[in-house]
Amino acid sequence: METLGGAEFAPTSTYLNTSSCGLLPRRSVEAVRKLAQEIADGRPEGSGSSESVEAARASFARLVGVSADRVATGGSVAVHVGLIAASLPAGAEVVVPEGEFSSMVTPFTTRGDLKVRYAPLDGIAGAVGPGTTLVALSAVQSADGRIADLSAVRASAAAHGARVLLDASQAAGWLPVDAGAYDYTVTAAFKYLLCPRGASFLTVTEAAQESLVPAHAGLFAAEDPSGSTYGPVEEFARSARRYDEPPSFLAYHAAEQSLPLLEKIGVDAVHAHNTALAARFRAGLVELGHSPVPGDSGIVAVPGLGERQPRLARAGVVVSARAGNLRASFHLYNSEADVDRALDVLSG
Repeated sequence: METLGGAEFAPTSTYLNTSSCGLLPRRSVEAVRKLAQEIADGRPEGSGSSESVEAARASFARLVGVSADRVATGGSVAVHVGLIAASLPAGAEVVVPEGEFSSMVTPFTTRGDLKVRYAPLDGIAGAVGPGTTLVALSAVQSADGRIADLSAVRASAAAHGARVLLDASQAAGWLPVDAGAYDYTVTAAFKYLLCPRGASFLTVTEAAQESLVPAHAGLFAAEDPSGSTYGPVEEFARSARRYDEPPSFLAYHAAEQSLPLLEKIGVDAVHAHNTALAARFRAGLVELGHSPVPGDSGIVAVPGLGERQPRLARAGVVVSARAGNLRASFHLYNSEADVDRALDVLSG
């Protein structure tokens, strides 16, 4: 099986670590280089282009199946989640999976006046009750690649009048995501969306926007940014742009290039590619006597094998150690040769 990325990528290692950080396409590297040089030269256009931010917003919206007016741009998932946490009434119950990524949990626990309740990932739907205000979970777990039963969670939340916050950071770009099915989604774009750190997206339904206050708003959240430089913003954007953070232009100039590449290839094609490589790796692990976490995720975790990560690194195979697991994550720039190389090193 060949890669899907073609000449856009040139890793110098066997890189199986997209769940930590995705590789930048050549076109995105060039966009960053160009803007950085403009800033260094002192050119008038050197600060960065809002048009690049809007292009990235529109491309992300198409990838997750919503209109661009439902998408806010920012710099990190933690800030997006913090905005949502700040909007909840005192005493609200938030249900999250055990072992969920800290950015999805800490903004709620630091409030001090919310009830945060934990449940096993496969029991999240059953943990939602009449007192639940929000269910917050990742589509794909960072530690072990497990995919949540999202249809069950949505059904349970709807039955009890709760809202759902979905973190798509480990999913968007390889697993089809319908952001319109959730009240909120948050996505760090520096993983499977192939962008630099500093590009992150929040989607909000129109109903959820009624209770979400643009607490960190600046001029970029205004309906008329150019006329909102000084003094308080008089009118916020009529779309989810009211929740925009000031953009990291270097990141968004790259995102403007990376996201259309994924659109062109297609998430379905990437999904088929990634999961086929992951299945090959699981089968090889079993032959070596290991027991990977079962499933059909594009992320493979092997409990208790995390200590092998340094040995793999010395052999030029980049993976992660997470919660005691050895974690390998596959993407469009990987091939069967990468899988076989990792298995060779693990075989000793």
